[in-house]
Amino acid sequence: MAKPNEIPFVSLTRQFQALEVELTQVFLDVGRSGVYILGESVDQFEQAIAEYCGAKFAISVANGSDALFLCLKAMGVGPGDEVITAANSFIASTWVIVATGAKPVLVDVCSDLNIDPLEVEKAISSKTKVIIPVHLAGRSAAMDDINAISEKAGLYVLEDAAQAIGARYHGKPIGSLGSAAGFSLHPLKNLGVYGDGGFITTSDEILANKLRLLRNHGLRTRNDCEIWGYNSRLDTIQAAFALVKLKHLDTWNERCRQIAKYYRESLVDYVDVPKDQKWEQNVYHNFVITTSLRDELQIYLREAGIGSAIHYPIPIHLQPAAKDLGYKVGSFPKAEELACTMLSLPIYPELLDSEVERVVTKVKEFYV
Repeated sequence: MAKPNEIPFVSLTRQFQALEVELTQVFLDVGRSGVYILGESVDQFEQAIAEYCGAKFAISVANGSDALFLCLKAMGVGPGDEVITAANSFIASTWVIVATGAKPVLVDVCSDLNIDPLEVEKAISSKTKVIIPVHLAGRSAAMDDINAISEKAGLYVLEDAAQAIGARYHGKPIGSLGSAAGFSLHPLKNLGVYGDGGFITTSDEILANKLRLLRNHGLRTRNDCEIWGYNSRLDTIQAAFALVKLKHLDTWNERCRQIAKYYRESLVDYVDVPKDQKWEQNVYHNFVITTSLRDELQIYLREAGIGSAIHYPIPIHLQPAAKDLGYKVGSFPKAEELACTMLSLPIYPELLDSEVERVVTKVKEFYV
C-alpha cells in the first residue's frame, strides 16, 4: 500500500474500489449459479471480446502464456520448427516456443520497441513456421510489413497482444491482424481480471475449433477425447469480471492516451518520449521514456515517492535460460541499448491530474 503523497507505479485497488459494487454483485450471481467452469459467462465474454477485437472467434484460456502456447500447438509447431520473435519482450513470448519443442529465433527491434521487419525477413529459414510480433507497451508492431513477409514465405503470424487490448493499426483492432492473437487478462493489463486469465482471437475456423479442443483436454464431448489436449480454461467468475470491465475499457484507454499526451508534450525536451504515428492508436499499457541517465532518474523518482519500472532490464537472449540459443552480448544492439535506457512512468486510468503533474515536475527537476 502506498504511503501518503506517494505515487505508486500501479494501483489496482483504485480500480477495484470504483467497481466494487458491480463486481460484488457479479460474484454473487456466479456463486449462486453453481457453474464455475466454462458456462454462460464464458460464452458471453468470448462473443463480446471477439466482436471488440474484430475477429470471428474468441477462445478463452487460463492465462496469456497458454494463449500463445496453444496457438503454436494448433498451428502444428513442434520439434524441428523455428519461430521468430523479438529479443526484448517478456520471457513468455519465448518460453512458449521452447515448450512446443521448437527453436526460438530472436531478432532485433526498432526504436518504437517493436520487432524490426527487416530483421524478421533476414531470419527466415526453411524451418520457420511462425512469426510472433509482440505489440509492446500498447502499440502495434508494423503488421503490414510483417504480413507481407509472412504471405511471401507461407508462414503463420501470431500476434502477442498481451499489452495491447484496444489498440488499432491503420484503423484495424489488434487481434484481427494476423492468423491469431494471444491476449493476457493478468491484473496488470489494461483489461485485467482478479487472477490469471487470457484469450485467443482468430478468424480461422479450423484454428478456432482445434483451440477449443486443446484448451479442454482434447474433449469433443464429456467422454469423447478427440486429441491429446491441455487443461487451460478461463474460470467462469473471471469471465464475468472481464465482462464488467470490458464496458469501461475504451474510456480507460482514452484516459491513458490523455496522460501520455501530457507526458509527451511536457517531457519531450528532457527525455526521449514515444511518438505516435498517424496510422496507430496506442493504448499505453506502459509509457516508456528512454534516457542515458535511466538508473539515476529512477532513484531520484523513488526518493521523491514516485514509482517507475523497467520493461525489461535483461533482454531475452541474455537470460541464463537462453544460453543454449547461442546468442551473446552484441547480438541485438537495439534491444540491448533499450534495456539500459528504458524507464516506464506511472500511467493508469485512476492516476490523478495532480499526480501526473507531479511526475512531470520531478522528471524536469532531475534535469535542471
